[in-house]
Amino acid sequence: MSQIDVHKLIDEARFNKFHWGLLFWCGLIIIFDGYDLVIYGVVLPKLMAEWQLSPMQAGTLGSYALFGMMFGAMFFGPLSDKIGRKKTIAMCVTLFSFFTFINGFAENLTQFGICRFIAGLGIGGVMPNVVALMTEYSPKKIRSLLVTIMFSGYSVGGMLSAGVGIYLIPTYGWPSVFFVAIIPLLLLPIILYYLPESPGFLIKSNRNSDAGKILKKIAPERGTLLSNEYIYPLGKASSSVPLVSLFKDGRVLSTLMFWTSFFMCLLMVYALGSWLPKLMNKAGYEMGSSLMFLMVLNIGAIFGAVGGGWLADKFHPRKVLTIFFICAAASISLLGVKSPFIVLNLLVAIAGATTIGSQILLYAYVAQYYPLKIRSTGIGWASGIGRVGAILGPVLGGTLLSLGLPLEFNFYAFAIPGAIACIAISLAGKSGHDGK
Repeated sequence: MSQIDVHKLIDEARFNKFHWGLLFWCGLIIIFDGYDLVIYGVVLPKLMAEWQLSPMQAGTLGSYALFGMMFGAMFFGPLSDKIGRKKTIAMCVTLFSFFTFINGFAENLTQFGICRFIAGLGIGGVMPNVVALMTEYSPKKIRSLLVTIMFSGYSVGGMLSAGVGIYLIPTYGWPSVFFVAIIPLLLLPIILYYLPESPGFLIKSNRNSDAGKILKKIAPERGTLLSNEYIYPLGKASSSVPLVSLFKDGRVLSTLMFWTSFFMCLLMVYALGSWLPKLMNKAGYEMGSSLMFLMVLNIGAIFGAVGGGWLADKFHPRKVLTIFFICAAASISLLGVKSPFIVLNLLVAIAGATTIGSQILLYAYVAQYYPLKIRSTGIGWASGIGRVGAILGPVLGGTLLSLGLPLEFNFYAFAIPGAIACIAISLAGKSGHDGK
């Protein structure tokens, strides 16, 4: 019986109908994920007025989902390395969809915070798993591009959230945007029907028949593959504890620098995502115009993510990310300077491209850096540590706003993490085995 190296077969495969389908379903999950996450920034101005929240209270309330995301990423990332991607994705989608829907019925801060925390578990948990799944099935020459295109669904979800908010909130109130979040739960049976399981998990579980059916779709020109013996190198992980393996085999510095980069990047993303509409409202723009800046931020993110992914496949993710973080720090700093409306929108778009876009590219880079055996653990913990920065982002914005500082000082404070992330990512990825 001949052997087939599954990893090599997938690496060398041509992009085809199977990859389109995987990209669509993974992207759809991330769109819903982004919608449920960005929704807080959309309802924040109305929520502050209706519940008479102080900036500090609003910042703290915004952090509940991010606490959930931190624990969700750290728990569900390693879990999927044990039980498979599909089961873990199903659990996460159920959590974030159902509890975001229920959030619309919240009558006080406690109920609102509990719902956001539990939804956050699913939001944070699903990210490392769809990234890992997309990475494992993508042809090597376009892997970064496909992961970043898929993850740009996060920005589409953010735009959708802002657009739905502009349309629904004036007529139906802020709870209406939460009710829309039930859609992914209703679609979950269809998503799970089409979504494949991780190739490494199928082979590890001796589900060779299932693996063969998927591999036939990936490489139809190879004919039937069902009777062959499959090998799938899981990569080097010198400890039976996945978390410990992140610090083995020359990966210590890279792991710490990835964590730092995630922390700083997510601090910028969530500081802007939570407070940009409010800061622009304070600068004199009406509610509708303020939410439009949030849409521009996410439009920029799509171009940044897809363009960054294309550049990363041609050059190297580390080089692209270093430049992106420099641009992020510069553009956010300039948001505090009074500029013409067109220039302001351009700066917001660049900020979105180089903050949210960098976050997406970081996921693609980390997914390729760690070997399969610890891939979801690596992505999950980098994302989880990054969530600490995400938690501090809304709190930082609330603190600065409560101090009554000049508008530009808020943006200067949001820009500093970009400079730190630039240094950290320039030191990451220079050791280890690049997923081998």
